Amino acid sequence: MMWKLCPFTRHPALLSCIVLEIFIYNVKGLNVCMSGSATSCEECLLIHPSCAWCAQEDFGQARTLTSRCDFSQNLLKRGCDAPFIENPKSSKTLLKSKPLSSKQSGSTQYDVVQIYPQKISLSLRPGDQTSFEVQVRPVEDYPVDLYYLMDLSLSMKDDLDTIRNLGTKLAEEMRKLTSNFRLGFGSFVDKNISPFSYTAPKYQDNPCNGYKLFPNCVPTFGFRHLLSLTDKVDRFNEEVQKQMVSRNRDAPEGGFDAILQAAVCKEKIGWRKEANHLLVFATDDVPHLALDGKLGGLVHPHDGHCHLNDKNEYSASNIMDYPSLALLGEKLAENNIFLIFAVTKRHYVLYKNLTALIPGTTVEILDQDSKNIIQLIVNAYNNIRSKVELSVWDHPEDLNLAFTATCQDGRPLPGLRKCADLKIGDTVSFNVTVDARGCPPKGTRKSFIIRPVGFKDRLEVSVDYHCDCSCTHYTTVNSSLCSSAGTYSCGMCRCEPGYLGAHCECEEGKVDHQHLSACREAEGKQVCSGRGECSCKQCLCYESEFGKIYGAFCECDDFSCARHRGILCSGHGECHCGECKCHAGYIGDNCNCSTESTSCVSDDGKMCSGRGNCVCGRCQCSEPGAFGDTCEKCPTCPDACATKRECIECRLFNTGRLADNQTCQRMCKDEIVIVETLQQDDPNTVQCVYKTENDCVMKFTYSEHPSGLSILTALKEPECAVAPNAMTVLLAVVGSILLMGIVLLAIWKLVITIHDRREFARFQSARSRARYEMASNPVYKQSIPSYPMETVFQMHTKSCNGGVH
Repeated sequence: MMWKLCPFTRHPALLSCIVLEIFIYNVKGLNVCMSGSATSCEECLLIHPSCAWCAQEDFGQARTLTSRCDFSQNLLKRGCDAPFIENPKSSKTLLKSKPLSSKQSGSTQYDVVQIYPQKISLSLRPGDQTSFEVQVRPVEDYPVDLYYLMDLSLSMKDDLDTIRNLGTKLAEEMRKLTSNFRLGFGSFVDKNISPFSYTAPKYQDNPCNGYKLFPNCVPTFGFRHLLSLTDKVDRFNEEVQKQMVSRNRDAPEGGFDAILQAAVCKEKIGWRKEANHLLVFATDDVPHLALDGKLGGLVHPHDGHCHLNDKNEYSASNIMDYPSLALLGEKLAENNIFLIFAVTKRHYVLYKNLTALIPGTTVEILDQDSKNIIQLIVNAYNNIRSKVELSVWDHPEDLNLAFTATCQDGRPLPGLRKCADLKIGDTVSFNVTVDARGCPPKGTRKSFIIRPVGFKDRLEVSVDYHCDCSCTHYTTVNSSLCSSAGTYSCGMCRCEPGYLGAHCECEEGKVDHQHLSACREAEGKQVCSGRGECSCKQCLCYESEFGKIYGAFCECDDFSCARHRGILCSGHGECHCGECKCHAGYIGDNCNCSTESTSCVSDDGKMCSGRGNCVCGRCQCSEPGAFGDTCEKCPTCPDACATKRECIECRLFNTGRLADNQTCQRMCKDEIVIVETLQQDDPNTVQCVYKTENDCVMKFTYSEHPSGLSILTALKEPECAVAPNAMTVLLAVVGSILLMGIVLLAIWKLVITIHDRREFARFQSARSRARYEMASNPVYKQSIPSYPMETVFQMHTKSCNGGVH
């Protein structure tokens, strides 16, 4: 509506109206396109992917130079015809898109496709994102090449005896997983120079000379390739039978030399392009790393090439230093090799840390005598085949790539480029967003490769850049439209030195005082914001040692944005007129917040273990009591016992959900202490109890060590109650009833007896008392009659007489 009130015309009388319109438009809100002070179509396209340029000749002649650079809809409203609007967009084109295969087949093994698409072309405009989808499906019955690389130092003697028949047994197990299996063998010790080995003359032929426990061994060597990959596994057994151990001087071994040679000597090892490549590294000690070689005077860094001589021995062992981790990871990935560290328990943590630095590696715990090597390899292979992780090769520095994984559960996981816990035949997809940060020289084409780690399949991505405008093909030098003092291109003039103005109509240095207001952002403001000079109704901005000053009124610069730790826009964005425009993958006022969420994903695949939020690439735990890098530790959480229960079940009894998915080793890394009796008086531990499938009770405690490790203390066996015998119960019940009756009778008898005795005693007492009273009381005495003597005599006489009768 504003532009209708002041329609465009060449008449000078309307100049003030046009200037006022521009002033009002800018005051209402400076958009990023108009604030960039673009002087050409190409500069406009670089400001922002939403910016467009109007190349129409009669558009905006009396306005500022930035008026041609605006949003497309604004240009259309302001009278620019659509055919004259330059606004290229990013696009993609599929060049090769064979469908994914389902199963490997012997006759068509070279045509197996595990990634879709295979070739794609991108046409990118800087800052304008475009996306494409990558699908990956591991096929069934895929060929496997396994190279067994063994430490033959003296400490591995018992391991050598164990694997003498490894080839046959391993082939039997691996053929359950693939019908096309090949096996190879190599060995290593260390560099045969001091201080790594014994170099005195008496040790040259027998380094074990004088060693009482094992007096005979072979000379020290770096790496020997003993058997190229073959499907004749008996040859593996034969080759192992021939081997003898050697001896080096220090504890670390030269295994990294051997790994690199096994990876890069493809022809001699026999790696097949169409197979999975497994390199099993078996050792019982730590490895030498880059720069260790300087101890022996080896100052030349490893060149990353194959150095096997005619005897298949590593010829540069005493010439070059040990390889670095970066070089090792690069060569393993370049040759699609999965490295499996099979190491003893005491070195597990060290090699586990190395897997984070070397992509495509896993670590498994090896028994002291290697008895579990077959199961170890099978488990590692299953673990490898259950994961898909994308890697990027030859990544151009001016491209930003962002990944979003969609695994088997169908949920998008931003910031992730891998999926785990897959079954053979599962298809996973990854959305890849690409955005170019700038423009390379004209005509430049770049490319990069996306490849699943360990797969031969890959996606080739070629990139060209939309940095040019089609209107530049009609450029006219010394055009009359530019007062014959400039070059006309894309609707505007580029003036020769000494000339200024939209049509090069002004000479430099002449100031029109009547139109200084055209150089003020608002009434009362300084001319050109105090950071430039007004010439021919336009601001010429000063140069600054801090950066670029630009804008219609020199109001903008590229150095006044927010900083983080002293770095402008944290180094992850560009400063545009006081505001940070963050690169892909970063947000925030100063672009210091990463949107990458890989570090927030816990081992179970959940974001922050489901107990917090991922903010700036770090977990902020919201569940009370939760802590750890991924909020994985939470003794007081309601589900703590349930989570740890699954680890107890799979680690101790090989049961439960995790045992079925073969993810126990990955998800359960806590230390488990087995005890006969569980201590339950520690206030710092959480007591957990659950019922097993056999109706037994399993008890364990969960605590956090000050070092950060979780410790589980569990009973050796669940507590199970024994079912009572029915007859025993019956007899016990009857016996209890009888016993109770007898007891009651006895009590009754006792009470009665006590009562009777008390009554009898009372009776006796009363009787004694009665006798006493009768004896002492005259009333109770018998009467004794008294007679005179004469009467007594008469009576006596009668008695005698009667006796006579």
